[in-house]
Amino acid sequence: MSHLLEVKKLKMHFPVKGGIMMRQVGAVKAVDDVSFFVRPGETLGLVGESGCGKSTLGKCLVRLYEPTDGEILLGETDITRMTNKALRPLRKNIQMMFQDPAESLNSRFSVRQIVREPLDIQQIGSKKERDAKVDELLEKVGLPAAAADKFPVEFSGGQRQRIGVARAIALNPKLLVLDEPVSALDVSVQSQVLNLLVDLQKELNMAYIFIAHDLAVVKHISDRVAVMYLGKIVELASSETIYQNPRHAYTKALLSAIPHADPKHQGKRIRLEGDVPSPIDPPAGSAFGHRINHPRYEETVGLDMPLVEIAPDHWVAADPCSLSDEDWEKAKQLV
Repeated sequence: MSHLLEVKKLKMHFPVKGGIMMRQVGAVKAVDDVSFFVRPGETLGLVGESGCGKSTLGKCLVRLYEPTDGEILLGETDITRMTNKALRPLRKNIQMMFQDPAESLNSRFSVRQIVREPLDIQQIGSKKERDAKVDELLEKVGLPAAAADKFPVEFSGGQRQRIGVARAIALNPKLLVLDEPVSALDVSVQSQVLNLLVDLQKELNMAYIFIAHDLAVVKHISDRVAVMYLGKIVELASSETIYQNPRHAYTKALLSAIPHADPKHQGKRIRLEGDVPSPIDPPAGSAFGHRINHPRYEETVGLDMPLVEIAPDHWVAADPCSLSDEDWEKAKQLV
């Protein structure tokens, strides 16, 4: 199966300036050498702690940021360095939905203007046809057509997010980047929006990149899961594999923090010591090993720790500080 999206060694470094002349004195390595692909119609979950680079990666994919290095292939087309003019017709195929509906919807626009804007920009149909499309989209996301002439402030958080969904699917994209789309909503509303996204995916045959820090939500919606730590993907596998047989120590710690429905459940919580290293001055070796003061950290300084296929379709960073002795021996042979 051909890939809908392929990312190769992507980097997004933000310059840090200082001194009297405000010259660049460093860089925030928000995304650092990330590679993965997305198949048509699948959902790739992207998880990790706050500040690990998930949202920055998502914004790079839709070219809200211009990456420092690497490649983004949408189908066969390299969109990494495209001008906005050249990219415009391709934007129909990849859209983004943001975390906070109160911030991502223009409060001065009516709902009709908000949802119709992508259609206006792409000059699809006549004005009458676009207005009819807006009514159709609102009904598709569970809102009455009468909502079109109201303003975002008149709606609840869940309803605003439905408006955001309507805008995101207006152009029938092949890929939707969802940046924590339910984290700002009440728990009771989260499930409604998630079920809506699942239903729309089946109906419109879209692929999702679902960015979140809630692993329980990611498990519910994802086919595969990529785990990010300090700007890098450290583990990538099917959702079932990640949750039943994680290999990276950081993944295991994240999974141990998921609340269990059974109050008598006696699962062991893995508590990580130390602080997440700064992306401005990351460690020279294993970032995770540096955080937990692992005894093998020194041998990782300067060591290339790429993702290796430790098992069929199960990729993990070749890091002696994060793998079992057995997995490390296997990973060494694959580097």
